[in-house]
Amino acid sequence: MSDLKRVLLLGTGPVAIQLAVNFKKQLNSYVGIAGRDSVRSESFFAAVKQSHYQVRAAVQNEKHERMQGECVIDNVFKGYGSIEGEWDTIIFSITTDAYIEVLKQLSDKLLNQVRCIVLISPTFGSNSLIKNYMSALHSNAEIISFSTYFGDTRWAGGVPANKVITTAVKKKIYLGSTRCPSGNVQRLSQMYEQLDVTVEVMKTPIEAETRNISLYVHPPLFMNEFSLNAVFGDTAVRKYVYKLFPEGPITPSLIRDMLAQWKEMMTILKKLNIESINLLQFMTDDNYPVRPESLSRQDIENFDRLEPIHQEYLLYVRYASLLIDPFSKPDADGKYFDFSAIPIKNIFVNREGDLDIPRMPKEDYYRVKMIQGIANHLDVPCPTMDRFVAIYEDKMTKAAQRHAGERLSKAFTVQRFEEELQMICSEGSELSRQTP
Repeated sequence: MSDLKRVLLLGTGPVAIQLAVNFKKQLNSYVGIAGRDSVRSESFFAAVKQSHYQVRAAVQNEKHERMQGECVIDNVFKGYGSIEGEWDTIIFSITTDAYIEVLKQLSDKLLNQVRCIVLISPTFGSNSLIKNYMSALHSNAEIISFSTYFGDTRWAGGVPANKVITTAVKKKIYLGSTRCPSGNVQRLSQMYEQLDVTVEVMKTPIEAETRNISLYVHPPLFMNEFSLNAVFGDTAVRKYVYKLFPEGPITPSLIRDMLAQWKEMMTILKKLNIESINLLQFMTDDNYPVRPESLSRQDIENFDRLEPIHQEYLLYVRYASLLIDPFSKPDADGKYFDFSAIPIKNIFVNREGDLDIPRMPKEDYYRVKMIQGIANHLDVPCPTMDRFVAIYEDKMTKAAQRHAGERLSKAFTVQRFEEELQMICSEGSELSRQTP
């Protein structure tokens, strides 16, 4: 039995439109979309209304043609408080740091009717957070966590509207549910398989949440002096996330931090009886491959058993090998596609008129604070992640002081996320079942 007949998508970003097309096309679901009533979402709601609720998803690469299509949305709700009707499943296609904020805007009546909640791109502990919130409402809804969103989707015209384009699709996604066996998991897996995305079902939701590469690479790449100077405008020269120093933040010391943070995470996973991750294998086999001339299969598979200096060397080689797309076709001058030219975004004035921090590193701050709180709960020391947080909060606080008198978003305040961490680490959650 599946609860995916009446599906309500929370969020008005490109991901929501891509998923709406998929649920309509693959599962023939009755689909609604709900989002905040804000300046930022105004153009989305206007475009959808003008198109008579028709939305379209295009693809950049022909091999992803199964992702493309168009459909008519059955219901659109401007403001979470305006949601009406009965919904079998609600799908979170919003940033993880907004989960509780949005849940609090949903009526208890709506939540008590819901039989399934799907987290499209959660972070470590998100499932426990939602489960605790729903338990307080005496809800027995199934809660499903994907490891991450299956692709890279953006607005087709560069601004919120009713058309999106998916430029990349992951080969493999992980999934975990609070219920086993689960008809919903089976149906979702079938839908993803039809889209040419392999799904591996994990024993628990939190295990699926550990299979998100962002957990391991974003904090060291963004929460360092170099990247944060670029984010907060301390340098006028454009810098790039995945380039080697001086064009980007990647240095031997950053790689050392990446390795150290991975090992801290593996200590947390061991405490929770979750299978560890071979970082290099996860990077190459599940994310972006490199040519065998750059990294041998033997080095990849034996990575977690090598000496630290050897591990650091292989990680550095991996990033150096992806400065260009090694599988792209060179032009007449022998130039390959500049794969690493992803600029570090600066602070900006959002649509509400507030100075704001880009999603990266704002979401990474939330992500690391969650891990930091979970580690404290489990008595696992994490000095590397503690340093990431300290650097970020110092840079963010100094930036707020420099812009005193301007309208600043709440992202410019040091946050403890005590409510979320208390729910995540509450008695009965997966995080409380640790080894002696």
